[in-house]
Amino acid sequence: MKNILITGSLGLIGFEATIFFLEKKFKVLGIDNDLRGRIFNIKTNYEKKIVFLKNKYKSQYLHFNIDIRDFKKVEKIFKDYKNNISLIVHTAAQTSHDWSAINPMVDFSINAQATFHLLEFCRKYCQKAVFIFTSTNKAYGDLVNYFDFQEKKTRYDLSKNHKFFAGINENFSIDQSCHSVFGLSKVSADLLTQEYGRYFNLKTIIFRLGVVAGLTQSGSFYQGFLSYMIDCLKKDEFFKVIGYKGKQVRDIIDAQDVVKAFFYVFAKTPKPGTVFNLGGGRENSVSIVELKEKLYNLTGKKLKTVYEKNPRKGDHKWWITDMTKFRESYPNWKISRSVDDI
Repeated sequence: MKNILITGSLGLIGFEATIFFLEKKFKVLGIDNDLRGRIFNIKTNYEKKIVFLKNKYKSQYLHFNIDIRDFKKVEKIFKDYKNNISLIVHTAAQTSHDWSAINPMVDFSINAQATFHLLEFCRKYCQKAVFIFTSTNKAYGDLVNYFDFQEKKTRYDLSKNHKFFAGINENFSIDQSCHSVFGLSKVSADLLTQEYGRYFNLKTIIFRLGVVAGLTQSGSFYQGFLSYMIDCLKKDEFFKVIGYKGKQVRDIIDAQDVVKAFFYVFAKTPKPGTVFNLGGGRENSVSIVELKEKLYNLTGKKLKTVYEKNPRKGDHKWWITDMTKFRESYPNWKISRSVDDI
């Protein structure tokens, strides 16, 4: 039975990855201490998930309730399993734009320094393992905000003949822009993961993700906006829209589709340090205004909304992912869920 190490194993992407690989009869070593739940004061069903995994998968799932910054304890896992670790899926992170600006040193310690140590432990103990890092489209900073957008009734968008109408690809610059503090710590980890692949020849792959959603997401004002929006609708509470009149565009992908992409690169590993953009694409792109309309059409209930004029510093006015590179490398991978499905 092959061992897979998953950090953030009870988070949105991490939990879907855990279930996916357990169903494929791998043994999963899960690291998660519910720090996100404590930071944002939200219910994450942390204990319920552990009980579920241990009841259904028995000894196939082994849980480590430790902080990924507890480097001695993390290193012990690598020491104990060494080359028996076939895959590392690193999803644990501090994920909030706003929270990172208030706590920049903690944010950097979680996102960048912990990733640095994981890479070093991989190099030291299990060099043959595939190392997947979940990065972010915030790696590209806010350069997209300076495109010549057309303001339409429900969204900002580019003209059809614009170079990036289909979305942003991996050749777009990550330099000379404002990333947010969260974006900075993630792009630091992103570059570290690339370098450990290219310099040390580790099997590292970086996925730059946009908005990821799914059934088990625990949304909050700080992060996980789609889940949080639906929660506000259910509770008849106000949802706060920050900047751009609610016409800012995001593409949304289901966490299960992300995890399937992980499996493809594990089965057929690209060259070390490869970067892939992964998201919903233009077909799964939507604005806040359009999401409000979708929710009304699906539920018959109107979302109560309050608007703040000034956008978050470094936040994207528009983001659509161009996945041409990944789709050409793995043509059998497909988006399985639309925004309405999600």
